[in-house]
Amino acid sequence: MNTPNPALVSQRAVQRLPRLALWLLCAAYVLPGVFGREPWKNADVTAVGYMFSLLRGDASWLDPTIAGIGSDGSLLPYWIGAANMHLMGGLVGPVLAARLPFVLMLVGTLALVWYATLHLARTEAAQPLPFAFGGEADPVDYARAIADGSVLALISTLGLLQLGHETTPELVQLLGTALFIYGLAAGPYRCWQSRLGVVVALPMMAASGAATTAVMLALAGSWVCLRSSSEGLRRLLPWTLASGLLAALTAWALGGWIWRIPAQFDALSVLRLLAWFTWPVWPLAAWTLWQWRRHILRRHLAIPLTTGGAGVIASLAMGGSDRALMLALPALAVLAAFALPTLRRSMGAAIDWFSVFFFSACAISIWVIYAAMHTRVPAKIAANVYKLAPGFEAVFQLPALVLAVLGTLIWLALVRWRTGRNQHAIWKSLVLPAGGVALNWLLLMTLWLPLLDYARSYRPLVQRVAQQVPAGACVNTDGLARGQLAALSVHADLKLAPQPGDPACDWLLVAWHESRHRRFVPPVRAGWRWVAKAERPTDRKESILIYRRR
Repeated sequence: MNTPNPALVSQRAVQRLPRLALWLLCAAYVLPGVFGREPWKNADVTAVGYMFSLLRGDASWLDPTIAGIGSDGSLLPYWIGAANMHLMGGLVGPVLAARLPFVLMLVGTLALVWYATLHLARTEAAQPLPFAFGGEADPVDYARAIADGSVLALISTLGLLQLGHETTPELVQLLGTALFIYGLAAGPYRCWQSRLGVVVALPMMAASGAATTAVMLALAGSWVCLRSSSEGLRRLLPWTLASGLLAALTAWALGGWIWRIPAQFDALSVLRLLAWFTWPVWPLAAWTLWQWRRHILRRHLAIPLTTGGAGVIASLAMGGSDRALMLALPALAVLAAFALPTLRRSMGAAIDWFSVFFFSACAISIWVIYAAMHTRVPAKIAANVYKLAPGFEAVFQLPALVLAVLGTLIWLALVRWRTGRNQHAIWKSLVLPAGGVALNWLLLMTLWLPLLDYARSYRPLVQRVAQQVPAGACVNTDGLARGQLAALSVHADLKLAPQPGDPACDWLLVAWHESRHRRFVPPVRAGWRWVAKAERPTDRKESILIYRRR
């Protein structure tokens, strides 16, 4: 017996989001921060450092190292970044060359989520109920409107904002997750595309350091294929199992089978992470599961529910890892999109007003602090900025200001359009959350970019080291974090000794963590003469002691 679904949608409610508007929104979300931004601590600069080591030939392509410290099994992302450095580094610079493939991965994730949702919304169980006298939504238009909503939902998630714009292995894992969801969703409609997507996705994740999550996805996908009533999806079962087996073999061959289980588990911190990291898609996803609870085993719900559950379980098992939780965001965005046909008007209004006030307040704060940095008015705010970032000097950049003004004006126009009370599209409730996230990211990456680079990159620290250590010198290191070693490799012309205590190196860099209230006394090192202490200006507890061989 078929249970009627809860979607009652008219043709007027499934008007398409204009393609130009959707593309501009995606561009405003993806492109800011691509150009002119330094690699930030810690994972961002670490990944770029491993790519540099491969580019310079300092390490084997099968075993990337920085100062003798190996990677965590994420070989594929480092290969991709180093290869593009070799191809385009001379044209655009090595850092930007390494970043560009990962920008395309974020674009690919958005596109795959759209197509996956499109295929899922085309299923008979997901279609809205017909009206007694006609006027119900056209099936194709309905599927496209739901797909538009899924992209808006993914853009609006707070957790993807920073992690999605880094040059890290997690971007490859995210793309693999979206590709796997697309493969399952397109099974009944696209034969070879779905098989290729499923077979490629999980080994790609395993080669990027997410082997266990890949195997969990294989198990989830196999269960969906077994229980599906679609012949096309059932035929994907051997391909899904083969993909999981290839993922396990890939992880074993590359040594990337790593599962970090913490000794302590803070339930409150994990719940807090789940609440803000997946906002605002988790309330919509929960609403979907409630409204469609009688259809929970249908593939338009079972596929995103099981694949998203794999990411959530991986995050919980790792003590609340935000990078593991990021892999659940594509599936949660798909689930959130299916809440739109059943969303009550009061809920939509609450989302709109919260988005208007929250993102407008954030934008105003960014503008006020930007004005204080350049005009010293308000004086108290300016004093706080320069107290937190001592030594920082604000530099006026006209192109950045023009882009920020243009983005702010578009936001005001978007708010006026949404509050006009004449819009009926089902995706309307996610326009302001997605637009607000894109606006604030644009403002941060234009108005605040010099300040954020100064505060979140290791370049100021490395520059202070380079003032004491001559270029090309061989240095030993002791206790430096992986990010600090990577920053020395990226920002300085230094030769890091692959083994500690290399007698051929005349310089030694030692990690130093000191309380602000303790008087600094450089520790004595036998055979070494203390030269200076290089401090990170925004965190003086994170310093490097510089020694020279006697």
